[in-house]
Amino acid sequence: MSAADLSVRLGAMTLANPIMPASGTFSEDLADVFDLDLLGAHVLKTIMRGTRAGNPVPRVCDLQGGMLNAIGIPSKGIEDFRSRMLPYWQGYRAPLVVSISAHTLDEFARLCAEVSLPGVAAIEANISCPNIEADGNAFAMRPDTTAEVMRRLRAETDLPLWAKLTPNTGEPVAVAQAAEANGADALVTANTALGMAIDVRTRRPRLGNGMGGMSGPAVKPIALRMTYQCARACTIPVIGCGGIATLDDVLEFLIAGASAVQVGTATFQSPTVMARLVAELGDWMQAQGLASLSEIIGSVEMPEGEAA
Repeated sequence: MSAADLSVRLGAMTLANPIMPASGTFSEDLADVFDLDLLGAHVLKTIMRGTRAGNPVPRVCDLQGGMLNAIGIPSKGIEDFRSRMLPYWQGYRAPLVVSISAHTLDEFARLCAEVSLPGVAAIEANISCPNIEADGNAFAMRPDTTAEVMRRLRAETDLPLWAKLTPNTGEPVAVAQAAEANGADALVTANTALGMAIDVRTRRPRLGNGMGGMSGPAVKPIALRMTYQCARACTIPVIGCGGIATLDDVLEFLIAGASAVQVGTATFQSPTVMARLVAELGDWMQAQGLASLSEIIGSVEMPEGEAA
C-alpha cells in the first residue's frame, strides 16, 4: 500500500502535512534537533514594527496542566526581520508564515504591507493582542473591531491572511464570521486563555505582569470547542491550536473540523514533538487504510439535539 497523503489545502496554499508550530514557540534552534522541512509550515514568532523589550520578569510559570506566560511579544522590529530572519527561513522548502501584531490599526496595516515580501507564503495576523485604541481590549474580542482590523490588513496585502483569534470572548462565532467576511483566508483557533497565578507565600502574582496567557493540555477542550464552532460556521479553513501534544490531540482537532494544527507548549517539553507527530499521523493513516486526510477532517458525529 502506498503512503497516505498527508497534504492539506489552506485556501490557495498546499501544505505537505497539517503540522506546524504555534507562533512564539518556534525558532532556528530547533534545526539542531530535527529537519525543519518535515513540517507543513513554519510560523515565526510574532513581530512588531519597532523594537520591544517585552514584559517584566518573571514571564513564565509552570502550572498543573500547562503553563502561564506574559512574554509581552519582545521584538527586534521589521528591519531585523528583513535583514536576518527572512533570508534564513527562505532556505527551507516549507512555506513561511509571518506572525504580526500591533496596538493600533495604522501600525498593523503598515506592518502588514512591509512584510508582504517574496519568500513569505502567508501572514498570520495576531489580532489577539491588546488594542490601545479600544481601552486595551484585543481586536478579536468583538466582531466590529475584528472586521475593522481585517479590512485594513486585507487592503495592504495580496498574500493569504490568517486571523489568530482569542478564546477570551463571548462571541467566538460572530468574531470568526467577521474575520472571514473582511478578508481572512483562514482562522487560527486560538491564542492563550487569560489567567493568573499567585504565590501564596509572598501573596504576589507569579508573573511580573500580574496576568498572562494559559496554554498547554488544560486549554485543549476550550480550543477544540472553538475550532468546532468556527469550522461549522465559516467556509474558510480553520487551524486548531491549544494543548496539542499527542497524535490523539491532532486527530481530535482534525475530526472537529480543523484542516491543520499548531503545536506550541509541547515543544518546550519535547523539542522533537512536531516531527514525531508527522510520522505518527502517517503511520496511523496507513494502519487505518485511509488515503487522504480529507476522509477525517470535519467527520465528527454530534449527538442529536446538540446545543448551538
